[in-house]
Amino acid sequence: MLEKIGGVTLMLGIPEAPQFDHPSSIIYFDVEDIDAAYSSLTERGVGFQGRPHLIAAMEQYDLWMAFFRDSEENVLALMSRKKKVMSDS
Repeated sequence: MLEKIGGVTLMLGIPEAPQFDHPSSIIYFDVEDIDAAYSSLTERGVGFQGRPHLIAAMEQYDLWMAFFRDSEENVLALMSRKKKVMSDS
């Protein structure tokens, strides 16, 4: 469930895999350009669990994320809402 409350987006859900089932919450960093943020952080030594990828195709945008861990092994993520390109068809 994705809910926007006063400028803060809250996502509630059951862990999708065992590595995400832990007692802390995932902090999502909303970035304008996920590919540029991923490249910049990778160059600085951040170890991502995979490249940015499509999470959900919404009506007006596509939701993309890339997950990584901090120095205490907490899961964090970059998140970006890529605007859909509207076709004339």
